[in-house]
This record gives sequence, C-alpha cells and structure tokens, in this order.
Amino acid sequence: MNATVRPRPPVMRITDAAAARLHQIMGRSDPPALAVRIGVKNGGCAGMSYTMDYATEIRPADDVVEDKGVKVIIDPKAVLFLLGTEMDFKTDKLSAQFVFNNPNQTSACGCGESVAITPVTPDAVHQFAPTTHAS
Repeated sequence: MNATVRPRPPVMRITDAAAARLHQIMGRSDPPALAVRIGVKNGGCAGMSYTMDYATEIRPADDVVEDKGVKVIIDPKAVLFLLGTEMDFKTDKLSAQFVFNNPNQTSACGCGESVAITPVTPDAVHQFAPTTHAS
C-alpha cells in the first residue's frame, strides 16, 4: 500500500497589493519583523475584529502562509475563522487599508471596524486537511 498526501491549501491567500504593502511596512519595523501575525478578537459592534501585529518569532502551533515574498502567521485560535480568506490592500481617495475578503464573514458594522464571522464547521475542514490515498 502506497500512501500519498495531498498538500493542504493555505489558510489565507495574499494579493499582490497586500504583499507590496506588507513588504513596505515590514521593512520599516523596529525591531525587524519576521512576519505579520493575523488573528481575530472579540469586540466591536458586530462582535469581532481582525488583528494584525508584527511577529518576531514563529510559535510551534502557528500556521504560516508564505506568498509573494512575505510571511503571514495565522494565530491558531483564528484558523477556523480565516479559512479561505483573501488578504488585500485597498487605496481610495480618503483611506488605505488592509481588507479581508472572508467567506466566513456573515456581516460587518457600518464603520467597517468589526465583523461577524462564523467559524468553519468540522465537516468543512476536511477540504483543508491533508488526505491520504491508497494506491
């Protein structure tokens, strides 16, 4: 019996615009950042908000996404909330910000600072988990 493991897709995808902005801000971090840590926290009028912070270490339970020359660390407590998310960076006349296009997000507040997110169910996680096939 020969087993093959299908690679797991990354928790999050990073657009070209987000990668370019991450390169800029990480290049100016003091102390130098190894990556940016993404998570979610309770709070805000819609119930949750996305968090971003510099990371100087990778912890054993962290999920690391390396894409377009940048590293993004997904907080282990946020993985089920962020599966399938695309991280983008948008600029318009009055603002510039990271935007999370999250299929698990069910609503957002009017100010755009908080969101409601439903975690991925255990039944849906199988599409992101490695699978073993017998040959």
